[in-house]
Amino acid sequence: MVWLISRNIELAITILVLGCPGALVIGVPVSNVAGIGNGAGHGILLKGSEVIVDFSRVDTIVFDKTGTLTVGNPEVADIQIYSDDVETVKSYIASVEEESDHPLARAVVDHIGDIELYPVEKTNVVKGGGIVAQVKGHAVAIGNVALMEQEGVRLSEQARSDIAQFEAEGNSLVLTSIDGELKALIGIRDQVRPGVKEDLAKIKKLGVDNLVVLSGDNQGTVDRVARDLGLSEAHGHMLPEDKSAYIQDLIKNGHIVAFVGDGVNDSPSLALAHIGIAMGSGTDVAIETSDVVLMNSDFSKLPHALGLTKATARNMRQNIVIAVGVVLVLLTSVFFSDWMNMSIGMFVHEGSILMVILNGMRLLSYKLRV
Repeated sequence: MVWLISRNIELAITILVLGCPGALVIGVPVSNVAGIGNGAGHGILLKGSEVIVDFSRVDTIVFDKTGTLTVGNPEVADIQIYSDDVETVKSYIASVEEESDHPLARAVVDHIGDIELYPVEKTNVVKGGGIVAQVKGHAVAIGNVALMEQEGVRLSEQARSDIAQFEAEGNSLVLTSIDGELKALIGIRDQVRPGVKEDLAKIKKLGVDNLVVLSGDNQGTVDRVARDLGLSEAHGHMLPEDKSAYIQDLIKNGHIVAFVGDGVNDSPSLALAHIGIAMGSGTDVAIETSDVVLMNSDFSKLPHALGLTKATARNMRQNIVIAVGVVLVLLTSVFFSDWMNMSIGMFVHEGSILMVILNGMRLLSYKLRV
């Protein structure tokens, strides 16, 4: 076009060369590579440049509770037996819980310890409820309050009072019925990860104020965790499909959502969220589905990951401004000055490429400061 207007081949070639934004082509990839490299050095796996851009824009982070906000090593804190034959009840509980690999089941078995075990038949795992089985001809159900209601187990006033007290103390509840009668109430407590409250405060300082916890635990336990950690919202009694539906609602309402989890049940939510973040010690399915992995399940890396992606996105924008700005200056100088020529333009272009590379490399030494 310049040649058609000016009939000056030298001017046309000069415009063609100076208008080629070499720094623009290289600036964004350099920022991405440096950001991903910094993350890897700090135990954070970022799976691609799209992840960096989306993560930097997140305004809501949703957490699973067990294994994410808590250490995932629950222990029995309280137990109430509603029977005179305590040993038999414990034997029935231990026999059935031995059939499960759920963390709460492991905690119950460890607490009961060495005891006589009986053969278990007709085992049926109730999703989001617990486990139902036959032991020595007796129907045994072990799980939450919803499972007891489903099995038609009547809860006495004393039992309801104990349940309310256990929930108020932040316990996850495991109830046991034998032949339709409530025989035991067990309160299990998981410890909050050390330093999580401080890490969440850093996330808020980075501009993400909407922090939500979703859990299959009872509402009282989830409320206590949220209260202790200063979270915005807490929702208990959540099945995997409930968590996915909640994520979808947030997205429909215009939020940019990150979900943090570690289990197989968290995989649908990890896939649905704009950014899925998996703990390194989580299941293979969760890690495969996620966009970001916190290696060694170090929760303290989450604020660094968020700050790093924001810094990387900011660095990309800086490199774009540098690249486009240099091109505009060069093209303007060709038309409105006498000193600009192809040699000077190429020299400035090379300088701008070096500038964006050095600017991107600053991310290698990024450290979170909030």
